[in-house]
Amino acid sequence: MDLLDLATVDALLGEGLAWERSGNELVKVRTGRDFADALAYVSAVGALAEEQGHHPDIDIRWNEVTLRLSTHSAGGITMADVDLARRIDALRPEPA
Repeated sequence: MDLLDLATVDALLGEGLAWERSGNELVKVRTGRDFADALAYVSAVGALAEEQGHHPDIDIRWNEVTLRLSTHSAGGITMADVDLARRIDALRPEPA
């Protein structure tokens, strides 16, 4: 898997990807209604990750979920991360 240069990553983020770049990772923080909502979101993300065979680092803090995507074997962000980020963004709208 080829590593994307940071200019390419930043350009992809500017095209509507709802993530931020933090060093060599894509990061998304989603705040849900409550803990159950956060768990449901993590479950949906987990199903996508299993389908793609590519897994984010996930941190749950009551109603807040932080996802971090990076291709560890490549040492940074690859198209596998961008593709999974896009699929995660398409899951469902943010909670009201």
